[in-house]
Amino acid sequence: MPSSHPQDPDRKSWMSLLARAPADRLASLFPDPLPDHTLLRAPEIGSVMVQGRIGGTGAPFNLGEMTVTRCSLRLTDGTVGHAYVQGRDRTHALRAATMDALMQTDAAPALRPTLDTLAAEETARRTTRAAKAAATKVDFFTMVRGEDK
Repeated sequence: MPSSHPQDPDRKSWMSLLARAPADRLASLFPDPLPDHTLLRAPEIGSVMVQGRIGGTGAPFNLGEMTVTRCSLRLTDGTVGHAYVQGRDRTHALRAATMDALMQTDAAPALRPTLDTLAAEETARRTTRAAKAAATKVDFFTMVRGEDK
């Protein structure tokens, strides 16, 4: 049965997490066979323009294009799921769209541990990457020489 709150505030979070998740890891946590569904938009590859801002606050500028794969589907109960994932992995987009649809149904509590696992692994990856970056940090300082007084 479709959720009574299709604009669930958590939906943005889980869709983002599914898009960032490694495709092979998502496949291992949410294996085939996928639930019965009808493709509204078969997984298709395209590109989007990525925008940036100088300092995070300046005027937006076009940074460049990025390859994405998108997919939309409808479960047998009528719930619709969507996904956009970076890259050219059609299976990743299909699996993420299926998870999006299922998270809007009564199956959500059973799938929450999968999302929690993906979130924990992403946090661990970010922590490791930050630690590696911190190890290369160089502190520059100016020494005061006697004649500069």
